[in-house]
Amino acid sequence: MLTDGDAAPDFILPGTDGDEVREYMLAERTRDGPVVLAFYLFDFHPACTDELCAIQNFGWFDVRDDTTVFGISRDSAFSHRAFAREYDIPFPLLSDSDGAVSERYGVRYDELAGHRDVSKRAVFVVDGETKVRYSWVADDPVEQPDWDEVQAVLDEL
Repeated sequence: MLTDGDAAPDFILPGTDGDEVREYMLAERTRDGPVVLAFYLFDFHPACTDELCAIQNFGWFDVRDDTTVFGISRDSAFSHRAFAREYDIPFPLLSDSDGAVSERYGVRYDELAGHRDVSKRAVFVVDGETKVRYSWVADDPVEQPDWDEVQAVLDEL
C-alpha cells in the first residue's frame, strides 16, 4: 500500500457524476487542489453505500470547492451511474474495471466472495503535487475510515 509521502500513481479512468460517462484524470484534478480517493468494494453494497453517503453528508462540497473526491471500484460506469442517482452521490464514481489502479495503490483483493480483483476499502488524500498526504486501508471489508482524520489533513492543505 502507498503511504504518506509516496508519489500517487496517475490514472485515467472512465466514470460518471451521475449523468454523463466520461474519463477522469488524477493529475488534472490535483492542479485545482487536494483529491480524496475513496476506494470501495461494490456499488449497492450496504457498507459501501454507508461510506459514500458519509462523504456526501460530510459537507465538503459546500465548504471546500477546491477539494475533489473520486469514488473508485471495479463496477462499470453504468452501474456507478445508477448508484449515484439512487443515493444522490455528488462526486464522480470511477470504474477501475481491471483492478489495475487498485493494484498500483496496493489496495486490491485478488479474490473476495467469488469476485476477482476487488478494491479494498481505502482512502488516500493526494495533494496538489500528487503526493500522498494521508493513507488508510481497511483490514475488514466493512470497516469504515475516520473521516475526521481525513478532514484534518485537508485542513492542513
